[in-house]
Amino acid sequence: MSSLVRLSNAMLVRNLVNHSLRSTRLISSSQKNRDAATIDIPKKDTTSTTATAAAATNKNWVSYGFDRHDEAEDRSATHASFFFAVTLCLVLGGAYWSYLPDPQLQDWSQREAYLELRRREAAGLEPISKDFIDPAQIVLPSDEELGNTEIII
Repeated sequence: MSSLVRLSNAMLVRNLVNHSLRSTRLISSSQKNRDAATIDIPKKDTTSTTATAAAATNKNWVSYGFDRHDEAEDRSATHASFFFAVTLCLVLGGAYWSYLPDPQLQDWSQREAYLELRRREAAGLEPISKDFIDPAQIVLPSDEELGNTEIII
C-alpha cells in the first residue's frame, strides 16, 4: 500500500529540488568590490504547495509510508493498518481457529471407541469380534462369476 503512495510522489521530488536550490548559500572569498560575481536566485512564492508548508512545520517528522504530505493522515493509516492486521486477523482469527469445533469428529469417535472397548472388556468379549457382520448377510460371488479376476487379500 505504501508503494502505491510512493509512485505518485513526483511532486515531492520537485519540491525537494526546489528546496535545495532555495537554501543554497553563496560564499564569496574575494574582496568586497565590483569585480565579485554574484548569482541571482529568484524567490518562489510560498503558497505554491501545501507539502512545503507541511514540511516546514514538521521538520522532524518521518513518514511511515502511507501519506508523505499529511502527518495526521499517515499516522491514522498506520494505526488502522496495524489494528486490522494484528488485532483482528491474528488475535481474533487465532482465537476463532483454536475454539472451532472438531469438523471431522475425531475427538468424538475416539471417545466412542474407548467407551465401546471398556464396555466389551467389562462384558468379557474380545475387543473386536471376527464376526463383526453376520456371515449369513454377506453375499459373495461364486467362482464362475469371478472367472480370472485377481483377488488381493
